[in-house]
Amino acid sequence: MAKMRKVTTVRGYGAFVGANHLEVEETTGTGQEKTGTKKVIAFKRAIIAAGSQAVRLPFMPNDPRVVDSTGALALSGVPKRMLILGGGIIGLEMGTVYSTLGARLDVVEMMDGLMQGADRDLVKIWQKMNAKRFDNIMLKTKTVGAEATPEGIKVTFAPAEEGGTTPEPQVYDLVLQAVGRTPNGKKIAAEKAGVSVTDRGFINVDIQMRTNVPHIFAIGDIVGQPMLAHKAVHEAHVAAEVIAGELQGNKELASAAFNARVIPSVAYTDPEVAWVGLTEDQAKAQGIKVKKGLFPWTASGRAIANGRVEGFTKLLFDDSPEAGSGDGHAGRGHGKILGGGMVGTHAGDMIGEIALAIEMGADAVDIGKTIHPHPTLGESIGMAAEVAHGSCTDVPPARK
Repeated sequence: MAKMRKVTTVRGYGAFVGANHLEVEETTGTGQEKTGTKKVIAFKRAIIAAGSQAVRLPFMPNDPRVVDSTGALALSGVPKRMLILGGGIIGLEMGTVYSTLGARLDVVEMMDGLMQGADRDLVKIWQKMNAKRFDNIMLKTKTVGAEATPEGIKVTFAPAEEGGTTPEPQVYDLVLQAVGRTPNGKKIAAEKAGVSVTDRGFINVDIQMRTNVPHIFAIGDIVGQPMLAHKAVHEAHVAAEVIAGELQGNKELASAAFNARVIPSVAYTDPEVAWVGLTEDQAKAQGIKVKKGLFPWTASGRAIANGRVEGFTKLLFDDSPEAGSGDGHAGRGHGKILGGGMVGTHAGDMIGEIALAIEMGADAVDIGKTIHPHPTLGESIGMAAEVAHGSCTDVPPARK
């Protein structure tokens, strides 16, 4: 695509040498080997998209049997026993892959649950379906030491909270570090261009993705959470439109801004877990009254045909006394949709509809009366809206 648009691509490590110049130390092909050739590129505008890198625990040995998510994708064999440090999305996605290939897995997580950020009812279904995939899921546990031995990587643990139990040390063929990512803001000599970088390596931007230097923009992981590719793409669109508008004198393009209401999250595991907008946990913490519509996939014809009925779809609507969509649906739709989540096969393919509903300010009537194709998993979104509205005939009526 870049070539078709006459974009020149230079491979290498880049660093600013001034407010309008970037020096690139070129590398060979797609690898990391430096050629020794350096090139200085002049620019009128720049977009920083330097991304992030996996956090490496300081006590982990420098050993090929200790990898991050990138290294885990380049292994030549399948380990017999594997430890995943971190019970977040990245670790569990990689665990799904390696378990499918035959590895036995342990997971260690400092918090009291996996997939922090997702509602517990979604994770509960995932954990039930994956009970046999993992030998041990060690919650409220931290890793405190690791040693490279001929037999493997010997790992020691400790309770994350005082009074907790301490698991016995274990030896693993492979240890995957999935404890987060850190931005690369301090690796590009941004200060030489006058761009401010936080102590953690993030670069602050405004809604047009503009840094403190007006002609330099930044997008993606380097500007903050959530570190998701689909967020970065939309940020990049904004930066590119603003730059094009300024250079072409197009005021409409130059006024572009990143103002997304919500950004979906997806765990590409089996089953998939996806959520967007307000969660039940957040609603409770913030004192927001919500009306929940939950549609179990045991009532979905497509899920039954697929033999995968473990999932469900839920939608959360504003149920505050003043809630109402303002378009004649007040009192019937329990206010506008605030969030939603799904667990089950292809959940990630469907969460976009819920995101769109939130962006458009839809209520339960809007969603429920939208005709979804049958039989599909996607119609569970419409059914969940009907449950919230009280008009769903595919599930038993609510008890009074």
